[in-house]
Amino acid sequence: MVRRRFSFGLVSRLSSPIYGRSPCSGGIWTPCLGQKRSFMTAKDLVESEEPEKKVTNRINMFSAINQALHTVLDSDPKSYVFGEDVGFGGVFRCTTALRDKFGRHRVFNTPLCEQAIVGFGIGLASMGNRAIAEIQFADYIFPALDQIVNEAAKYRYRSGNLFNCGGLTVRAPYGAVGHGGHYHSQSPEAFFCHVPGIKVVIPRSPSQAKGLLLASIRDPNPVVFFEPKWLYRLAVEEVPVDDYTLPLSSAEVMRKGSDITLVGWGAQLAIMEEACDEVSKLGISCELIDLRTLIPWDKELVEDSVNKTGRLLVSHEAPVTGGFGAEIAASITNSCFLRLQAPVSRVCGLDTPFPLVFEPFYMPTKNKIVDAIKASVNF
Repeated sequence: MVRRRFSFGLVSRLSSPIYGRSPCSGGIWTPCLGQKRSFMTAKDLVESEEPEKKVTNRINMFSAINQALHTVLDSDPKSYVFGEDVGFGGVFRCTTALRDKFGRHRVFNTPLCEQAIVGFGIGLASMGNRAIAEIQFADYIFPALDQIVNEAAKYRYRSGNLFNCGGLTVRAPYGAVGHGGHYHSQSPEAFFCHVPGIKVVIPRSPSQAKGLLLASIRDPNPVVFFEPKWLYRLAVEEVPVDDYTLPLSSAEVMRKGSDITLVGWGAQLAIMEEACDEVSKLGISCELIDLRTLIPWDKELVEDSVNKTGRLLVSHEAPVTGGFGAEIAASITNSCFLRLQAPVSRVCGLDTPFPLVFEPFYMPTKNKIVDAIKASVNF
């Protein structure tokens, strides 16, 4: 069916936990003055952090996501996949054949009600299950905003760590697709980055999608996992067949450089890489970083890079005003102010509803990024 024409122990009562384990407390979240917000990470739960050089298959992104879901359902009998039309594979085919193998009681369709989908997932996760909820398009995640922001994100905190719904993962395809218009193209990640208690993860490729999704599902905190639908079929690469995870909150340097640091996530990284290639012809050396996890983001890695290059450019599809790039710009300006040789640049979507025929003008294109790089280097 096509959617609308076209997702411990009790600590001090005065300091209830928001997230899971903290490195400051040896297992229980406690407030750590002068330190970052504390999370329990998937790294604490699993041994494999990077994909080993083993048997691989050349597959696209939706197939890699399907593999990850298959792995979880096969290895954990208390895991469930549900959402609109997931029973027959979903509109993007990410759940193809899962119901046939694992049964209707573990992979099932839901009504067209995002608030109910996430609310059900919270209840399922709070009972010790792994609830993997699919929102058919990220544009329609907003009816579930109350459940994610006021229930899932605060469940551990408000119970003083007696209860949690850390087993909840909300999957949602986001971003431009070339013909989606304003109801099937939005990038709403910044809305959720403002909420303590959840993690926000966005992969850039098939191998990243599989490893990060497995890590997100196994992480003891609720995770909103945005998938760049533009890349579902377009991105193809070798992906390890075996089970593996990639660490959350750990950015990756995709390309080393010395003149300017570029930070992005998801589908935008391919555009940024093209811009890096273009300016390299002019002798400009770009360091390209995939943030991967937006909350909590790897601030230290970005700081180290900017302290080396002296310049920073952040790019994302979401509108520039209030986008997560603004948080990165403010943080890096504050911590690297004396090392910056130019103002931090942001190349983002425009402050308009996502257009249909004018999508090429809205998007943060290669040429826009190239111009911003030149302006920063020549400042």
